[in-house]
Amino acid sequence: MPTPVLHTERLLLRPYRPDDAEDSVALLTDPEVGRFMGAGPLTPAEAAALFGRLFETVYANDLFDVWAVRRDGRYVGHAEIKRTDQVDGHEIIYALAKPAWGDGLGTELARALVRYGFDALDLPRVYATVAAENHASLALLAKLGFVHERDVTEDDGSLTRVLAVDRSPT
Repeated sequence: MPTPVLHTERLLLRPYRPDDAEDSVALLTDPEVGRFMGAGPLTPAEAAALFGRLFETVYANDLFDVWAVRRDGRYVGHAEIKRTDQVDGHEIIYALAKPAWGDGLGTELARALVRYGFDALDLPRVYATVAAENHASLALLAKLGFVHERDVTEDDGSLTRVLAVDRSPT
């Protein structure tokens, strides 16, 4: 099933389009945005290659859902939900461009991803992995009910927190 379009009060999440390349590369190469993502910010060449793989591999094979996030028509970030062996379940991943920080959009975005995981994917639990130093994301996820499950020591010695939130019983 192709990645659907999602709406929140202020955000539009839609599958990436080829004309989103410049915005995506700028987000993934920004040192402040990328400092807590994987091995850190990407080079422009790495970010462009990753963007290309979205179409060639992820969307072409319907592997998982990935969205360009927009507010008032402007690109403000990236979101995805995918199955990963690191948590033995589905993990949400999100990043906002610096101009979108501090306005509650991260909470709104993460809440939409969790809701999608529960409602559309029928998941019993949704995970997030966050660098232990990323206090803003840890606080945001705690507001949404995520609880700390365990820590993972990365190859470079840094810690990643594995968090989870369970679907509320109905």
